[in-house]
Amino acid sequence: MKTRLSVIAAMAKNRVIGINNTLPWRLPEDLKHFKALTTGHHIVMGRKTFESLPGILPGRPHVVITRSPVFQAPGCIVVNSIDNALAACKGDPEAFIVGGAELYAQAMALADRLYLTEIQADYPGDARFPEFDRSLWHETSRDIHRAADGLEYHFVIYDRTPPASL
Repeated sequence: MKTRLSVIAAMAKNRVIGINNTLPWRLPEDLKHFKALTTGHHIVMGRKTFESLPGILPGRPHVVITRSPVFQAPGCIVVNSIDNALAACKGDPEAFIVGGAELYAQAMALADRLYLTEIQADYPGDARFPEFDRSLWHETSRDIHRAADGLEYHFVIYDRTPPASL
């Protein structure tokens, strides 16, 4: 069984995904959505993203990618490349790339699906989701929501468009 590689992220209209290694918004509905999608599956992240978490997220094996040969994360699988991270997810029907920006950029060429929370506002930030060629993806789902404070956000799924047959 091939593991489906999915990228999951929340991004503002200006592609911002973070500031000072934190989320620039408070959107509990998005955190619930993230938990519902990722529970029971491997989550793959860079070291800084791992360090931004409040701890190990329950019900999800954590795979942390780092260049540091001495970095340790008890309870996690620590690897030095995206290829090794994907090998660690073997047997899982779906694995999720959960950040940060550098890992998202590396994973886009490998990903089969994107789960994006598209926040309909601009935010200041120092980390952005990578630009991607939308002709390689097709939108398969869009659920429009509004937070209690009026902020509109969309849960969107993009699947990679299969290559045209000759």
